[in-house]
Amino acid sequence: MTEFKHQGAEKKKYVKDMFDDISEKYDFLNHLLSFGIDYYWRFRLVRFIQPQAAQRILDVATGTGDVGFAILKRNNNLNIIGLDYAYNMVKIGLQKAKKRKIHNFKFVQGDGEHLPFKDNQFDTLTIAYGFRNIGHYDLALNEFFRVLKPNGKLAILEFSTPQSKIFDILYQWYFKNVLPRIAGLFSRSDAYRYLPESVENFPERPEMLEMIRSAGFCKPGCIDLTFGVTSIFHGLKTES
Repeated sequence: MTEFKHQGAEKKKYVKDMFDDISEKYDFLNHLLSFGIDYYWRFRLVRFIQPQAAQRILDVATGTGDVGFAILKRNNNLNIIGLDYAYNMVKIGLQKAKKRKIHNFKFVQGDGEHLPFKDNQFDTLTIAYGFRNIGHYDLALNEFFRVLKPNGKLAILEFSTPQSKIFDILYQWYFKNVLPRIAGLFSRSDAYRYLPESVENFPERPEMLEMIRSAGFCKPGCIDLTFGVTSIFHGLKTES
């Protein structure tokens, strides 16, 4: 039986505590364990959203801000707010922004299920590898819809199940046997045992798209990357 909770308040507390604990090693382990492919996945996310000048973008579960920094590399003439539930992740993101002398990327500690923003505030909302860590998917999607402007774009970058059976076997073996052991050398081991379990418990593509549709978004879609290891789930808030 799993030792992790994959929904509700217990999950939220576990995830918050875990990311606070691993924050110092988070960036290093992301790059190491993905063999650097995470740079490409973020590049594809940014290319998909096509950030425009003067837009306001909200990056939920921002971590230390890598998605926001990638967006600013493509277009620096916009404003980003990065929100994360774990204070230590936000603190490191602030340090990175200060070191790079970036003033149009603000960081906020907050809950993706209860966003501290008024309605219709953002042109685009991104969340990369954080959606499966949310306790209640429906609450979060409703909040995403609420804070987006009419015609606003939602883009969720998240791990998926590879479509190829052979590649899926190799992927699962690495995910469950190799990744946690390597990560355990540098960080708390349960954090990277939680990762494959959380991916296994994540909704399949059709269910995920239906949840996006049920939250009010139109044209829900999915773009698979790297043989389906990760996917961009997206939707559009229609003009009201």
